[in-house]
Amino acid sequence: MDETYIKVKGEWMYLYRAVDKEGNTIDFLLTRRRSKLAAHKFLLKAINNNGCPKVINIDKSGANREAIRTYNKRRLKRIRIRQCKYLNKRVEGDHRFIKWRTQGMLGFKSFESASRTLSGIEIVRMIKKGQVSFAMNTYFKTFCSLAA
Repeated sequence: MDETYIKVKGEWMYLYRAVDKEGNTIDFLLTRRRSKLAAHKFLLKAINNNGCPKVINIDKSGANREAIRTYNKRRLKRIRIRQCKYLNKRVEGDHRFIKWRTQGMLGFKSFESASRTLSGIEIVRMIKKGQVSFAMNTYFKTFCSLAA
């Protein structure tokens, strides 16, 4: 679980992403702020869509650590937190495909267009990785929530 920065309308937004040990994308979420609340929202979304993990690798982000601790307290679960920068390289390396696709753009003009474009980029990456069924479910959930 990690986050990367995306510039929208001249401001930095945060793209939270989670990747499993095989390199498959678990989930993603674009937020306006990097906070405990945003990290908790992403964690809930990822767990609701994919189930509860035993261990989560994170970097030294205090927001991610506090979000996992809050989840453990509220749900009486025991998700282990592993803060090891070497084990977090898989998700860091996976960010480069997103950065590569967005780097050539002139920038996003609105949060909604950034969210939709990044969803499309993530879904194409999932299809390339062979996660077609999960990508289609995520696409339809995203499309239905945006259409409502």
